[in-house]
Amino acid sequence: MTTGQSETGGAPAPAGDSQRPTSGPAPHPAVEDGGSKGRAGTSGSDDRTADGAGPTTAAHPEPAADGNGAERGTRGTSTAADEKARANGTAAEKKSGANGSAADAKTAKSGTAADAKTAKSGTAADAKSGTAADAKSGTAADAKSGTSGTAGTGKSGSSGGAADGDRTRTELDLGAGGSSGDRPSGEDAGADAKQKAGEKKTGDTAVEAKDPWTAFGPAPEATPGRPRRMARAVGRFLIHEWTLAALGSLALAVLMTWPTLRYPLYTMPQDTWDPSLQAWQMAWSGHILLANPAQLWQSNSFFPELWSFAFSDTLLGYAPAGMIGTGPEAAVLRYNIMFVLAHALATFGAYALARQLGSGRMGAAVAGVAFAYAPWLLSQAGHLHVLSNGGIPLALAMLARGHGWSLRHGYRPELRHDGWVYAGWLVAAWQLSLGFGIGLPFAYFLGGAVLVAVVTWYVRRTWFWAVRRPFGIRLLVANLVGGALFAGVGLLMAIPYFKVTELHPNAERSVGDIGLFSPPASGFVTAPAESRIWGGLHEGARAALPWHPEMTLLPGFVLYALAAGGLLFSVWKLRQRLLLLAGVVGTMVLAMGTRFFGGTWTYVPLFEHLPGWNGLRTPGRLMLWVTLLLCLLAAGAVTAFTDRVYELARQRIPSWPGPWLRLAAVLPLLLVAVEGLNTTPHPVAPAQPTALRLVDGPMLVLPSNQSLDQHVMLWSTSHFQDVVNGGSGFTPRQLDDVRRVTQSFPDQTSVDYLRTLGVRNVVLLREQLAGTPWEITVDLPVDSLGITREEMGDAVVYRLSPGEPGSAPQPQPTQSDQPGLPTNLPTGLPTNLPSGLPTNLPGGLPTNLPTGLPTSLPTGLPTR
Repeated sequence: MTTGQSETGGAPAPAGDSQRPTSGPAPHPAVEDGGSKGRAGTSGSDDRTADGAGPTTAAHPEPAADGNGAERGTRGTSTAADEKARANGTAAEKKSGANGSAADAKTAKSGTAADAKTAKSGTAADAKSGTAADAKSGTAADAKSGTSGTAGTGKSGSSGGAADGDRTRTELDLGAGGSSGDRPSGEDAGADAKQKAGEKKTGDTAVEAKDPWTAFGPAPEATPGRPRRMARAVGRFLIHEWTLAALGSLALAVLMTWPTLRYPLYTMPQDTWDPSLQAWQMAWSGHILLANPAQLWQSNSFFPELWSFAFSDTLLGYAPAGMIGTGPEAAVLRYNIMFVLAHALATFGAYALARQLGSGRMGAAVAGVAFAYAPWLLSQAGHLHVLSNGGIPLALAMLARGHGWSLRHGYRPELRHDGWVYAGWLVAAWQLSLGFGIGLPFAYFLGGAVLVAVVTWYVRRTWFWAVRRPFGIRLLVANLVGGALFAGVGLLMAIPYFKVTELHPNAERSVGDIGLFSPPASGFVTAPAESRIWGGLHEGARAALPWHPEMTLLPGFVLYALAAGGLLFSVWKLRQRLLLLAGVVGTMVLAMGTRFFGGTWTYVPLFEHLPGWNGLRTPGRLMLWVTLLLCLLAAGAVTAFTDRVYELARQRIPSWPGPWLRLAAVLPLLLVAVEGLNTTPHPVAPAQPTALRLVDGPMLVLPSNQSLDQHVMLWSTSHFQDVVNGGSGFTPRQLDDVRRVTQSFPDQTSVDYLRTLGVRNVVLLREQLAGTPWEITVDLPVDSLGITREEMGDAVVYRLSPGEPGSAPQPQPTQSDQPGLPTNLPTGLPTNLPSGLPTNLPGGLPTNLPTGLPTSLPTGLPTR
């Protein structure tokens, strides 16, 4: 065994403290002096102790390093020490070569055990690493400091501290992490590098080949096959937030609208009048778009009026559903399904909007349920075009998502996505196609929002933002294309309505008409009769309203309370809360119509100056926007409350909300759902008379009035024959004339008038004749009128023969183009000849007629 040389003059190191390998290559003598070397060794020992590797073990205390002694160490002394150490190291290497790799592996794993073994024997690992260190520096101080550096195998050579204990490398390799000054020079450096590389390679191979712990590790996970990957993808989809939100909205809609789907083929919610009209609208749009799309606006009702499909809101967006099934039963089933889906979409849309703006899940759920099942909407259960409002919040959520904007976090350019912008404009266009009653205010809101956004962007980009925030050409193109699509749909929908206004001036509303449907302020706290919770309690308040179906506008007392709390405690900023409050108050004022100081500065300017606004006769339906803004205020309050609940829960052990905290978080959702419970009636849909399946059009069904005509429109869905009957938001003058003239039907005046219109058949429904003029005239003879009468089930069918008004039917030519006897003789001729005719005819009549009469008629005579 070689004797370690001291750096101060070649004196031997203390016994028992043989040359330990340093934690890194020794510095060049010309760079660092002995003093610094001594300090480095001490520091390495302290760091090791602090890292938990244990104190340095040595037989004798380390002598203090002497800087002057290091200065006296010359290159000649270093060379001699290097030669001697190399010779001894070579012998040690030969002796320990067989087990050197194993020692290295063992050293890499335990470190401390290898150092202890090296300190005692100074053989394989000691000679190998120590020789390399001596050959580089030729100092004994390195061996001295190696006591602390080597004892922590896996430590960094530059600091002596702890390194990654999982690294399977030799001590020499770990020592390569020293400072830039710790580099060998000349041939020694090259030889040591080669030796070190070989040892590293050998050590790594030994570790990989002989690691005994691999047998105890977990087996590698097998790559799943395609079925398992598909199952996992489906599972992730089913538990996704938006999947759960959609399914929850659908399930809640079925429960909250029950018993709509109990007998979906036979019953209708609320009443059978407006639902019959809207069921016909869906059926007609689906039928005509498959048969003849060019005739979409020329419906089979209100014959012979033009543009009759635009006499009311069309629900054109539901046309794909109208393509499935035929007949009244299919129309009723389709209506009930869309009635439930409209509630589900409203819940999901409001949930999506609240989430996009920054609300938590529970706050968004409260917003969705409160928006879809607000008590005031129960009075609108017979108006599917009012209930079909879910596209409004959904489109706003998509547009906000595409622009990377939320109420809570502001504009985040990194979240922009033009695909969501396209989707938002498409949903907005679809919502507009359902009708202008709800869609027109939405269109103006979108236009105003775009204008405000553009102005705000320009002002901030020009004057306030030091760094211009990106927008992107793709986002700009998406808005231009989507906005053009939305505007195009609105224009195409508006053209027929402008035609109707031009042809029927009485279709326009006046300020006086608006006053009849304008609710007072008390309507905002009055619930409709269909509310299970408040309906009976508010009976007296409803009686004081002029037209309570459109004036009971209570959005929910729970929603009022949550929104009020949101003004004080919310995740929204104070400025945002104040803006939402201003929106609530402003839309309430507009919903009052002319009741708010005559509407002079509120509703009337919109009525007079905004195109199309004069077609809206019910200002109270603007309560939809009041409800949406209240829901956003409530979502902010509930989100702040639930966040506080989880903050309290994190202070518990375990850090999870207890049952009482969970109940407190769910309580707002339960309350708004309970307040939305209904007692909506579900009467049986009117059965189709047999005559409406067999009689062709054009026809008139009597009696004719607004309510019964809507049933006739539903019954006509079997063949969509032309019918004079029709029900809408206004009554055309021609239909008024028909109802007035036919009060005396059947008589010559009414028959002539109906022939002038082109009517071929008239159907009288016996079940509806009580109290009408036809109750007396239905069984009168019609022989002298040139028409026929036929009993068909519970109806009487009058067939009007074609011809000029007041004239007898004209004979029709035979198939041979020769004049002959008429084939269609008028019915109703007298069958009993009058009695009392003379029985004795005068005699003397000629008995022999002249011969030579022509036996065949000339051909080529005109046929008419």
